[in-house]
Amino acid sequence: MFTVGVVVNPVAGLGGAAGLKGSDGLDVQREALARGARPRAGERAAQAVRTLLSRRPDARVVSISGPMGAEGAHELVRLPSHGEAGVTTAADTRAAVAALGHVDLLLFAGGDGTARDVLDAVTELGEAAPPVLGIPAGVKVYSGCFALSPATAGFVAAGFDGTTAEAEVVDLDEELYRRGAVSPRLYGSLKVPAARRALAGRKAGSSTTAEGTVEGIAREVVARMRPGTRYILGPGATTLAVGRELGLATTLLGVDVVERGGSGFGGVGGVVVGADVTEAQLFELAKDGPTALVLSVIGGQGFVLGRGNQQVSPRVVDAVREGGGELVVLATQQKLAALNGRPLLADTGDEETDIKLSGHVRVITGYREGTIYRISPASEEFDL
Repeated sequence: MFTVGVVVNPVAGLGGAAGLKGSDGLDVQREALARGARPRAGERAAQAVRTLLSRRPDARVVSISGPMGAEGAHELVRLPSHGEAGVTTAADTRAAVAALGHVDLLLFAGGDGTARDVLDAVTELGEAAPPVLGIPAGVKVYSGCFALSPATAGFVAAGFDGTTAEAEVVDLDEELYRRGAVSPRLYGSLKVPAARRALAGRKAGSSTTAEGTVEGIAREVVARMRPGTRYILGPGATTLAVGRELGLATTLLGVDVVERGGSGFGGVGGVVVGADVTEAQLFELAKDGPTALVLSVIGGQGFVLGRGNQQVSPRVVDAVREGGGELVVLATQQKLAALNGRPLLADTGDEETDIKLSGHVRVITGYREGTIYRISPASEEFDL
């Protein structure tokens, strides 16, 4: 019998919509809950399990009892309880992986921090460790061991034939990340199913991008801005350049809302309507008049929504669309060429929203330069 284990980090992604740029640490998790954040990792794990069983109903799913377990599992394994009631830690993740070390394939729902814990656990198991696959549920998902979406993780698991490949695990120091320092570190590699097209791949840096290209993109965005319309600037160096072009100090890793001021390049100015906003704050701003989304592409992965910008939730997207707003995508020609024809991706956590966003979008690639490119739901079925 084909047996799949599932481990859920129940606090993964908790800090995303709350604008906290991560979920590591009990204080951060409590602050995220205080800001109205809602755990989503369990839902995403359940989606992967449903997809797996719909395609391979003879599979047996084993998970962990309590908050680290996945809905739909046939068998639950109880871990020894320790520490604060209801609170899970990295040690719990490692213990859960060890407890499920006998399965044919292990799925884990979390982000890069969870991937590091899984790496530690399978290293301890040695040659007896099963192949693993990440279900993306974190704020930042830079490692290459994650499927493109929860549903894709289920597709891959259902079609797994034992063939594996190596995928990198990288992570950031969240405290430095919150202060604007983006310095991913390679921690090692995990054995994953050999389904390259269905995996997100490691995030590629943009250090080789010419400064003039980014500034040209920013200049073009500002030239297209309409007074009276609010513009949501997602995270990233390219959107940060848009803020600079407006004469504004916007945030590198947060989501900001701005408006354009005067006309003409000599007199263009702007105002920050909301700085480093939470999902709730963004929704209130988005529904209060015409609003547009300005989002950059994650290099190497192609994600436009759902990675590092969870503040742009399905209801925010709906509010923008209902107000007649548009999605403005920013990417250098280098980033698009590196995708090798693969589509841009949306993973908002709501399949209907991702489908609404699918189609072809205009991508601004420089000053007076742009191209039409396809965007697809991350859960779109791939020929594995």
